[in-house]
Amino acid sequence: MTADHTHHAILAAWRVEQPRLITGLSRMLRDVPLAEELTQDALLAALEHWPSTGIPGRPGAWLMATAKRRALDHLRRARMLARKYELVALELEAEQQAMPDLEAALDDDIGDEMLRLIFTACHPLLSREARVALALRMICGLTTQEIARAFLVSDATISQRLVRAKRTLSESGLVYETPRGEQLSERLAAVLEVVYLIFNEGYTAASGEHWLRPQLCQEALRIGRILTSTAPREPEAHGLLALMELNASRTAARTDAAGEPVLMLEQNRALWDRLQIQRGLQALGRARELGGSFGFYALQAAIIACHVQAGTAAETDWPQISALYSELTRRVNSPVIELNRAVAVGMAEGPEAGLAVADRLVGEPALKAYHLLESVRGDLLYKLQRFADAKAAFGAAAALADNKREHELLRRRAAEAAGSGLEDRVDAGAFRSASSPSNSHARFCQR
Repeated sequence: MTADHTHHAILAAWRVEQPRLITGLSRMLRDVPLAEELTQDALLAALEHWPSTGIPGRPGAWLMATAKRRALDHLRRARMLARKYELVALELEAEQQAMPDLEAALDDDIGDEMLRLIFTACHPLLSREARVALALRMICGLTTQEIARAFLVSDATISQRLVRAKRTLSESGLVYETPRGEQLSERLAAVLEVVYLIFNEGYTAASGEHWLRPQLCQEALRIGRILTSTAPREPEAHGLLALMELNASRTAARTDAAGEPVLMLEQNRALWDRLQIQRGLQALGRARELGGSFGFYALQAAIIACHVQAGTAAETDWPQISALYSELTRRVNSPVIELNRAVAVGMAEGPEAGLAVADRLVGEPALKAYHLLESVRGDLLYKLQRFADAKAAFGAAAALADNKREHELLRRRAAEAAGSGLEDRVDAGAFRSASSPSNSHARFCQR
């Protein structure tokens, strides 16, 4: 294995294990920023040792053991908070002497621990923007660039938010806990937003070589299910779970054998998980029973329900989807939701009507680097047989796409438009979901 391949493999392993490392260390140390710092130290140790020794069979256990040793060293050096030092140091020393199954320990109550970590990161002392950015960094292992792309803001802005958030956590002595009662309600909106963004990044990765990151979707689903148990009468918790279940139900059909994207109207619906669809519809029903029919997440779930309940692509109720998007835009001022409404209008009323909606978004500052605006315009232009304009739009979208699979898909669409004699095809589908705390965006794409 070459040095580059080894480096890539180390980063891939660390990214999978990072959330569990932070949650495990946070549980022991009751110090979230310190836990993240020690996790980073473990990564540096892996980058130093694994190229010569090889990646261990249980990388998570190796990283946790390394991080625990660093934690013990830190406590010994600091000599502060004597009681915490004695209790935690004794616990760590006892674990090392007993040689526990570290890999099994990583999985111990991980869902509850991750939820506790998210609630800590979403403390009211932090700004709304900082809460989500910090949790995405610690829970998902997203880079500053990936978080910035999710928020549609600059890298520097996200970097400053992260620094301020960590400083606040370190200086405030916040308790590492899952709140109850009124405190839970106060933090729930931010927590739902975090889970939503985690799922979104897994559903369609902002960058990298793979279009999907299923592990992130599964983590978000697991936390979402825990949330509905923790806050059973919160309609938006059920609405978010419904949205994630319904979107995740199509995972097996969203890529082909080579990992290339398959758009919704071209997917093999026999591969859709009917049990998961049923769970999603039940969660949506529960949200409605609790009075949350017009909640942000419930409305999005209702849109996906229109898709999954259609026996064939031709049976999709596009007028209803368009109406649901109109309701969303009335409740949330978001250019990205409006872009998705353009797609629905194009399907319900024709591509010319959809293009009129999309063209009004050209020049929108928040969408300046958003590749899906040009992607949607390209598709609508293609359907209008304006092939030269479609080629230019798809080319512009490809230049903005950071994800390799999306970039290649858009380049193929540009080539189709250049050929202009190829059979026209519908290019609409699943809806990628993510919100931007800074300006209330909801990100979707026709996938």
